[in-house]
Amino acid sequence: MNGNENESTRTMLATAPAEGPMVRVENLHRSYGTGAGAVHALRGVSLTVERGELVALKGRSGSGKTTLLNLVGGLDTPDEGTVTVDGTDLTALGEHGLLALRRDRIGFVFQAFGLIPILSAAENVGVPLRLRRTDPREREERVELLLGLVGLADHAAQRPGELSGGQQQRVSIARALANRPALLIADEPTGQLDADTGLAVMELLRAVVRAEGVTALVATHDAQLLGLADRVLELDDGRVTAAG
Repeated sequence: MNGNENESTRTMLATAPAEGPMVRVENLHRSYGTGAGAVHALRGVSLTVERGELVALKGRSGSGKTTLLNLVGGLDTPDEGTVTVDGTDLTALGEHGLLALRRDRIGFVFQAFGLIPILSAAENVGVPLRLRRTDPREREERVELLLGLVGLADHAAQRPGELSGGQQQRVSIARALANRPALLIADEPTGQLDADTGLAVMELLRAVVRAEGVTALVATHDAQLLGLADRVLELDDGRVTAAG
């Protein structure tokens, strides 16, 4: 990508209108493979997520939840249809534009935590801020704030191997919020946790979404956790079949 294209991408991201839904998906199709062996992960999905909402996606394994999250997060590209996040059409962005959007406006929380084993909790939370070359003083203040927000202020110096699964997921939530994203995407964030710890993490997720003013799209199969969402969308065989 040349200098003019980089500048165009920066302008597009900087001037995206802060109005309308945070997420708008229209007629989204995504298939893997070809011919008779093709897997149709999404079949014409359309939905919106309003600003400040915590929307849960439910559906059995293979229903298309992860594919949808990957497309909304700019980790994959659709075969057909459009994805708009915070006023920016992802299908109009090149790889550099998608990278900038993921870095600056989307936070990710994964089932497997994804923490760096040799770094402390504070250092893990600070990684996104280092990538943006945030001033060290500002970085330290933000890390301290977020660890306090997720209830781990006293565990800042501990490494992931010294923390419980629930504590590790709390660190990953704090890390996802480090760059003040507009949208938080979580794929089965409680999948590796026991029921009580999973519920506590989901309650925390809802609390920090409110505290940070973030919109969240969360995939989960746990019926108990679905009750904490503002709205629930159900996927079945690549289609949105119900909403509540």
